[in-house]
Amino acid sequence: MSTLDTDRQETAREYARASRRLWLLNAVLSAAYAIAWVIFGWSLAVRDWLVSTWQLLANAWLLVPAFALVFAGIFALIDLPLSYYGGFALPHHYGQSTQTLKDWIRDQLKGALIGAPIGLALLELLYLALRSTGNLWWLWAAGGLLVFNVLLANLAPILIRPLFNTYSPLGEEHGDLVQRLTRLAVKARTRVQGVYKFDLSRRTKAANAALTGIGNTRRIILGDTMINEFTADEIETVLAHELGHHVHRDVLLYITAGFFMTMVGLYAASQVMKWAVSAFGFGGVSDPAALPALAITLGAFGLLTMPLENAFSRWREAMADRYAVDATGKNEAFASALVRLANQNLSEVDPEKWVVWMFYSHPPLAERIAAARQANLTASG
Repeated sequence: MSTLDTDRQETAREYARASRRLWLLNAVLSAAYAIAWVIFGWSLAVRDWLVSTWQLLANAWLLVPAFALVFAGIFALIDLPLSYYGGFALPHHYGQSTQTLKDWIRDQLKGALIGAPIGLALLELLYLALRSTGNLWWLWAAGGLLVFNVLLANLAPILIRPLFNTYSPLGEEHGDLVQRLTRLAVKARTRVQGVYKFDLSRRTKAANAALTGIGNTRRIILGDTMINEFTADEIETVLAHELGHHVHRDVLLYITAGFFMTMVGLYAASQVMKWAVSAFGFGGVSDPAALPALAITLGAFGLLTMPLENAFSRWREAMADRYAVDATGKNEAFASALVRLANQNLSEVDPEKWVVWMFYSHPPLAERIAAARQANLTASG
């Protein structure tokens, strides 16, 4: 039975505060950057410069990615110090990262090479909807994002994740653990294509596990940091929690809720963009120069709805916790696993209520640990 490390909890609180300050700074910088492009007329100037300098860019299919690359590329350079500090320096300062600077840079480049083409393709489809579907562009865009998210959930485990980590089936030395997890999957009425470990330790000391993929790509993945530091009973309860999301049909629920929120957000953006076109002289909602205004609108909507989305997520996570306890009957092992996660991942167990309301997609660890132990007491009684 693991116990909470009070010294690490003090460090965890410092780490959490530093991370929140960094988040706020990055949010303010992002908003100020996009607002400046609109207020100072940089959007119109850059669009006109691109078209006048390269006549090919008068074609909408070429102008959209060209404008987006300039807009996003400049911000990436401005944001680079914050990205370095938050992604490399801060985790190293608090002893969580094991990654070398060379590997961190390689990951950033790899992420850009993968993310940029996907992002540009989605942007092209968005602007196709803006140009072709009139006032209903928001509905077409929401539908397109729904299809993309389903495809990504299915393909990411076999096409994207292996680009960043090495995945391999658990060997015979973990045969008992594989059997336990496979039995849990059968009990949850889901088929998994195996139990895999991945080299999480090459980046962090934190532990993690997941049930990834949809249909024929569904698999259980365990970070080597969890395999090395957690007991088999603890790992079993952590995966039971993940399987609880399957039992409760949370994947479908999250996709449906995400589609609804996306649709509402895009509809709100469509109304705001009508005003922005008139106020700032854009050539219409499909004008690439209006992209910063669209980014501001969607960013504001995301910020306003983040507490609601997190509250919904905390509800589903609490249900998955209860399933983990009921499915395994190993209440103390689950509580111990949560304590170990707090110690190893440097997670704050008892954050302030406003922090939970704004940022937490899971119930605070202190609540989750207490609920697991209370369930044990209830079962004993």
